[in-house]
Amino acid sequence: MLAVRHCYMGSPARSRVPRAAGSLFRVTKMSRRRRIYEGKAKVLFEGPEPGTLIQYFKDDATAFNNQKHGIITGKGVLNNRISEYLMVRLEEMGIPTHFVRRLNMREQLVRQVEIIPVEVVVRNVAAGSFAKRFDVAEGTALPRSIVEYYYKSDKLGDPMVTEEHITAFGWASPQDLDDMFNLALRINDYLSGLFLGAGIRLVDFKVEFGRYYTDDDVRIVLADEISPDSCRLWDIKTNEIMDKDRFRRDMGGVEEAYQEVARRLGILPESASRETKKPKLTA
Repeated sequence: MLAVRHCYMGSPARSRVPRAAGSLFRVTKMSRRRRIYEGKAKVLFEGPEPGTLIQYFKDDATAFNNQKHGIITGKGVLNNRISEYLMVRLEEMGIPTHFVRRLNMREQLVRQVEIIPVEVVVRNVAAGSFAKRFDVAEGTALPRSIVEYYYKSDKLGDPMVTEEHITAFGWASPQDLDDMFNLALRINDYLSGLFLGAGIRLVDFKVEFGRYYTDDDVRIVLADEISPDSCRLWDIKTNEIMDKDRFRRDMGGVEEAYQEVARRLGILPESASRETKKPKLTA
């Protein structure tokens, strides 16, 4: 059986910190907290309460399985706020997530979950590797939303897998897969409408799920993040790219594109996106 490398739980915090202490968790004090896991764009630290973690958003940008790397100043701040906004909206629609609350400009408190090592990708429009794989013109609307699965493995290059692979190797049960599939389509339906209202087309996106354990139950919840790092977002009128493809394709203007997404969602004041390069986010 293949090893499941990205399933992390982390052991529960040994000390309890009052909720009001969120402001204590600043970048300058990261070294005082036990690091649980570090990925390409985020770091997970032991949380202030049992069953929680602190998710820190970095400014690192990667592409092509980490073969391309850069730093985009302010990206972590923007992604933290955009992901917070979208997670809260999805929770309001009845979609369970790991998000608890934002702690500061770069960190959020999340529930401790067991990550399922399968990325779920939902595609509405042909773009990127999908367009190349099937020789379809980029920008072609798909007849229906297509759901794909990828095994989370940097060593293997995150290969596409089938439901048979997932269940055979024990990465997820058939019931887990049903829950992930249905939640992914519900997320797609809601986010497509939300972004459309902001003049943005949701071309495709990637999500991750985890198992959230309670005393008498286990449920599948949305984890990780939802941001321009994990979505393809195009302007509805011009098809201008407003996501990480600007970094992948050396187009420039990455920070400005992320700011524009935040501005259209009502997170970033319009004056800030026009007058400064550093994100100034609303409280």
